[in-house]
Amino acid sequence: MPPAENTPLLPNHEPGTGSSSTSRTFSEIVKAEGEPGYLESFKNFLFGSWLNIVLVFVPLSAVAHYSNWDAGLRFSFSFVAIIPLAKLLGDATEQMSFQLGQTLAGLLNASFGNAVEIIVGIAALLRDEIVIVQNSMLGSVLSNILLVLGCSFLAAGFKFSESSFQVTAAQASSSLMTLACITLVIPAAWNSVKPPNPVLTDEQHLDGLLKISRGTAILLLVVYVAYLYFQLFSHQHLFQSQRQEGQEDIEETPRMNLVSAGVCLLAVTVVTSFCADYLVASIEEFAFRYSVPKPFIGLILLPIVANAAEHVTSVWMAMKGQMELTIGICVGSSIQIAAFVVPLLVIIGWISHHELTLFFANFETITFFVSVFLTNTLIQDGKSNYMEGLMLITLYLVIALAFWVS
Repeated sequence: MPPAENTPLLPNHEPGTGSSSTSRTFSEIVKAEGEPGYLESFKNFLFGSWLNIVLVFVPLSAVAHYSNWDAGLRFSFSFVAIIPLAKLLGDATEQMSFQLGQTLAGLLNASFGNAVEIIVGIAALLRDEIVIVQNSMLGSVLSNILLVLGCSFLAAGFKFSESSFQVTAAQASSSLMTLACITLVIPAAWNSVKPPNPVLTDEQHLDGLLKISRGTAILLLVVYVAYLYFQLFSHQHLFQSQRQEGQEDIEETPRMNLVSAGVCLLAVTVVTSFCADYLVASIEEFAFRYSVPKPFIGLILLPIVANAAEHVTSVWMAMKGQMELTIGICVGSSIQIAAFVVPLLVIIGWISHHELTLFFANFETITFFVSVFLTNTLIQDGKSNYMEGLMLITLYLVIALAFWVS
């Protein structure tokens, strides 16, 4: 390691002095012995993947936004810029997880695992793009449980005739996914069975939906915290991987120290928030000028770009026989969206006086329900094959086609 990287943060003193002891202790806290130095950490972070070349679109998106270029360019530049930023967010979170232990790592992944969706959702919410917020959240769930899980099953099916995973953990996760689905169906059902009442104004009807949505959001957050405890503490053994024939061992070592990973995570989050704002600001004009349905943008395009790096990881793990990781990424990420991110955005809307509810249109609600139903049906036996993957992908393409012509 270069000498410069061994320089302590506090001045060196003669051996035996109290200041020297304090200096070594502080250094050990911010960078444990054997971890990469700061220069090496930042180098690995910025130059560790060829995908980071696409970061050139980050300044281009800012220039396009403030120079008011064509809506197509503004949307495209911001859209592409978020792809490497999403991967960097995942990399920084993963590197911090190496140092924090399983419990804190689980909480960190729960908080930042869908950081891009949260940032895009908040940016759209603050611009009163309620439909974009709802469609992007729903699209993230559908993308994970249909497209990503389907591609993972399909890819694994080409290498293994049949892949197995811990069925009890998968059923517990899918059951929580079903609960989240039902809670999103209830507001739509309440709205459908309430006929127009000349005594109630539109404001009073909306107030009813807001009360149901905000109460449900609080309850879902409580259930999600309980699920984290279930997963990380009380029933941790259910989520341990099962080894199968042909499975490859995966050994990873930290490429960044804790402080560097934390700084990078904060910096990338800030940059991503700006790019997300540029992207949301261009959607209205882009959709109108190029005749692209806004529901299609929110439900299909935004989730794909936000989860691009996560999608690749899931498929790669499935091909290595790490099906528990694949299920954790796909179903776990969907649970985070439905039981954590969506309720969180409802609460943020409540605080910021934006009327975001859990009421989805009938078509979106039915789409969500049938997607969760098919996913639960396919994973309840704890086994997968390429045919099940093909089924999931087919349903996703049919939904994408339906939203394109809507």
